[in-house]
Amino acid sequence: MTIAFTFPGQGSQAVGMGKDLAENFAEARAVFQEVDEALGEKLSETMFNGPEDTLTLTANAQPALMAVSMAVIRVLETNGVDLKAKVSYVAGHSLGEYSALCAAGTFSLADTARLLRIRGNAMQAAVPVGVGAMAAIIGLEHADVAAVCEEASAVGYCQIANDNGGGQIVISGEKAAVEKGAAIATEKGAKRAILLPVSAPFHSSLMAPAAEAMREALAGVKKSNPVVPLIANVRAAPVTDADEIAKLLVEQVTGQVRWRETVEWFAANGATTLYEVGSGKVLTGLARRIDKTVNGIAVNTPADIDAAVAALMA
Repeated sequence: MTIAFTFPGQGSQAVGMGKDLAENFAEARAVFQEVDEALGEKLSETMFNGPEDTLTLTANAQPALMAVSMAVIRVLETNGVDLKAKVSYVAGHSLGEYSALCAAGTFSLADTARLLRIRGNAMQAAVPVGVGAMAAIIGLEHADVAAVCEEASAVGYCQIANDNGGGQIVISGEKAAVEKGAAIATEKGAKRAILLPVSAPFHSSLMAPAAEAMREALAGVKKSNPVVPLIANVRAAPVTDADEIAKLLVEQVTGQVRWRETVEWFAANGATTLYEVGSGKVLTGLARRIDKTVNGIAVNTPADIDAAVAALMA
């Protein structure tokens, strides 16, 4: 059985995330404390108790989601789950790629927290609020949505941001173009075209200033080759060189998250058990919709961890 660990992205955050882990495991408490120290603030307090609008801020949600994923990883490791021995690949959805790389030893925990704080702030600052938008297009194929974006580009930037699979593709860009794209998609037979409640047009060319900020931040951070290959968002293929990974993380800010192709790659290469490590169950649901041969398993509660340890150490 070939196993991959996947790590959730923005949207999986919720007030109370990680609290049961902190109450049950010293290793989890240590992770949350280290992240708090790296950021110079009590992010864990916001994670456990809110308020929700503070947790949802991009600059908070990104390191918070990573912290929960790494808390689970550290507890698994304490229980004998060695990533290199038990797992063949890692992947993460957007910011989750940083969680995956932290788990695989490319970045230290403190550096990952700081990188994600920089990333969140840079993404928020790249485009004034109200200038950009994102929309989920449900029920059209990738090629059809690409054509929608091309047509909508007559009034501004519009591109595919996330190919999430299961008939869900997210478009991103300038507000007028994304709204036009949503309307065109409906005309072309999309089941739904929903404008998303996001604060910036992520994974679009409008994020170029944030990409430059990440290029600079990643250049100054110690990097090691991951202990297992990363299936990179922008490539949907394995990468093992730390310097190449850093370049792809820069590309990822303005590029497409190719999650459908990532899960298809796992299925084609025998990785049919995907453990979703961290908050929520979004990726587990997507995996089932993308390929019925893939078994997604969410691991974020003490009971989930017990079950995962039992299965992985069997």
